[in-house]
Amino acid sequence: MTPLRPAHIAMFSIAAHGHVNPSLEVIRELVARGHRVTYAIPHIFAEKVAETGAEPRPYETTLPSPDDDPEAWGTELVDNLEPFLTDAIHALPELARTYEGDEPDLVLYDITSYPARVLARRWGVPEISLSPTLVAWDGYEEEVAEPAQAQLKASERGRAYLARFTSWLAENGIAQGPDSFVARPPRSLALIPRALQPFADRVDGRVHTFVGACQGERAEQGEWERPAGAHKVLLVSLGSAFTKQPDFYRECVKAFGDLPGWHMVLQIGKHVDAAELGEVPANVEVHRWVPQLAVLRKADAFITHAGAGGSQEGLATATPMVAVPQATDQFGNADMLQGLGVARHLPREEATAEALREAVLALAEDPEVARRLSGIQASMAAEGGTRMAADLIEEELAKVRAERS
Repeated sequence: MTPLRPAHIAMFSIAAHGHVNPSLEVIRELVARGHRVTYAIPHIFAEKVAETGAEPRPYETTLPSPDDDPEAWGTELVDNLEPFLTDAIHALPELARTYEGDEPDLVLYDITSYPARVLARRWGVPEISLSPTLVAWDGYEEEVAEPAQAQLKASERGRAYLARFTSWLAENGIAQGPDSFVARPPRSLALIPRALQPFADRVDGRVHTFVGACQGERAEQGEWERPAGAHKVLLVSLGSAFTKQPDFYRECVKAFGDLPGWHMVLQIGKHVDAAELGEVPANVEVHRWVPQLAVLRKADAFITHAGAGGSQEGLATATPMVAVPQATDQFGNADMLQGLGVARHLPREEATAEALREAVLALAEDPEVARRLSGIQASMAAEGGTRMAADLIEEELAKVRAERS
């Protein structure tokens, strides 16, 4: 096969770990294959992007920072949606200027980066969504989008949001409505395993391809060693955003502190001080951040918020999980994991020390859970991951070049 001529590929994302991290290994692989990759990203993530070999194209964002209190995102549906539209309207002119005279051959974008799709159509180049979470299925509109629309239309603010989004799309020559624009890309690579996708048999395989976890080795994040005498290891992490949960962390310490044979690694994030946990037993180590994948490779159980990243890392390392979701898609992921028979969905209000301990011990000692995890781990490896994603992106490039020649 003749090697593909190098291209200029532009990636667009927002300043959120859960949206940037899934794409990084794909970007690193494309750079390694000789492509020039530019990556439009807010300044706070520019250095992280540069480590892949891509060229950061920093832009100003109006979205809350990853360092902000998670309460900045509000509690209502419109609170969660409105900031992305406001940011898109603000960022589009700057991003257009940034790429003027250096338009790419192909656009990759995170699902929250609305300006990327507008620009791809303006430039007349292919666009591929790199989805870090579930994708739409046949029936999604009736089952998910329409109820959400009804909720938005029930308030003046929600109606104003929908009207503003529709108007912005029309001003940029896009006839789609907001739901279709966000949920129905022309081509999509789902950076999650098929096992985590609801109604996977109803997903259009001509549009969406599940390439599974694109995790890489992450050696730059450091290693973690199991302490001597630790028979079993438990990791507790609520990810990078919704971590302001001191009461929950205290329940975890109560559940596993001094539990014979168990060692707990507790990640508390930036919004909780370790002193708030009180006296911590010797078998518990507390950190603001840990190299999660490195710990999971040696862990026997995982208490997680069930974000898309953490969920697939648990599956990829065949680690039984107790899912305590905090927000957004985490509730659905928790149900999916429980349905696979590899996790227990424990609602936040039920996550007492007793319930957490009972769930972890039951999962860690169940040979059927281990068998199911092993099977999912093998199926994920077969999905292809990073190399498959890069192959499919190059396939789209080759296709458009053939059409233009």
